[in-house]
Amino acid sequence: MKQFPLHSLKIDRSFVKDITFDPCDLAIASAIVALGKGLNINVVAEGVETEAQLECLRQLGCAEIQGYFFSPPLPAKDTIKLLKKHQSVPG
Repeated sequence: MKQFPLHSLKIDRSFVKDITFDPCDLAIASAIVALGKGLNINVVAEGVETEAQLECLRQLGCAEIQGYFFSPPLPAKDTIKLLKKHQSVPG
């Protein structure tokens, strides 16, 4: 991996979905975060839908999080409105 020009790693939503009660998914997410930190690469968690998932990922040290917890997919003009309305991430 260190030979490729990677800028970020993603934690797939399939691991995020059950992260709060499946120890295997938690271990995989934790390993991805550790790998990203070790290689100085951003880690993005996909598919976050609940506050419990968000808190778990934050505790692991995952700084970039996306999913329906924040908003469904939006057209660009609506995204700008959303960003202007909410200047910071909850929590």
